[in-house]
Amino acid sequence: MKEFNVIEDFFKAKSIQRKDVIIGIGDDGAVTRIPQGQALVTTTDTLLSGVHFLADTPAHAIAQKAMAVNLSDLAAMGAEPAWISLSLSLPTVDVNWLQAFSNGLQEHAEYYNVQLIGGDTVQGPLAITITAQGFVPFDQALTRSKAKPGDSVYVTGSLGDAGLGLHIAQKKCVVNNQFHQEFLLNRLNYPTPRLLVGTSLRRIASACIDISDGLVSDIKHILNASQCGATIHVDKLPMSQALIESVSSSEAIDYALSAGDDYELLFTVSEEQKGQLETTLANANVHATYIGQLNGNAGKLDLRQADKPFEYNTKGYEHF
Repeated sequence: MKEFNVIEDFFKAKSIQRKDVIIGIGDDGAVTRIPQGQALVTTTDTLLSGVHFLADTPAHAIAQKAMAVNLSDLAAMGAEPAWISLSLSLPTVDVNWLQAFSNGLQEHAEYYNVQLIGGDTVQGPLAITITAQGFVPFDQALTRSKAKPGDSVYVTGSLGDAGLGLHIAQKKCVVNNQFHQEFLLNRLNYPTPRLLVGTSLRRIASACIDISDGLVSDIKHILNASQCGATIHVDKLPMSQALIESVSSSEAIDYALSAGDDYELLFTVSEEQKGQLETTLANANVHATYIGQLNGNAGKLDLRQADKPFEYNTKGYEHF
């Protein structure tokens, strides 16, 4: 099967059609229309076999995760997704794999109303690169750089699940409860981008980031960009019952602090906006947990347990 047959049969034919796409797949470039009063947000992520997913991960899951990690970046910016481009490197043309992968991509695209507008296919090691684009009203994009001392720190959902899910998949640990095991593996393979929360946090959050490399690593991006410090209470970290009941309390804390791939949103809110936050989260039907507060010690992260210093040396995920 030739490159253009792959594009035509598995991707162009399955792509949804948005009214703001003037020219989509099939030309040298896509032509799109940006709504009046909106700014364009663009993000790119690459997933490599053996680095971001195991070799035996189902193609359907790979597609949905590749989409979700990009949409999570848009969520962290407060953007509403619109379009994606896909660059796909394949060792060989495996029709069954492509069918499952394109079906997974299509399901997520339809659910989030995102159109595939272009990309590329090459022969090489299995790698998936997606560029996602979305809209945010002018001057309302969430960033990492506007947090202030005194702001409260929140995180959506639960932390550490995907990290334990990875260790289960790698057979580094065993979880006997099948319900818990399935939940943890799904958190690894099928992350949920918090898009509704992200758009709802415009004008409320002072800073925001998605947790891809672990809480400890990712909160430091906010601290460095905003020139703040933070006190984080590890006994307030939100954890799922699956995590709590599958490992010791110290291991659970370690997963919650350092494991990546949860793709929850970590954000800061000023005292004046707390009331509005509660209403916003209730309308979005998403729970967020207060885990600490920012201070003026620029770049310093202070971890505490029961108001005592918590010693912690493990780093989050680093590519190099």
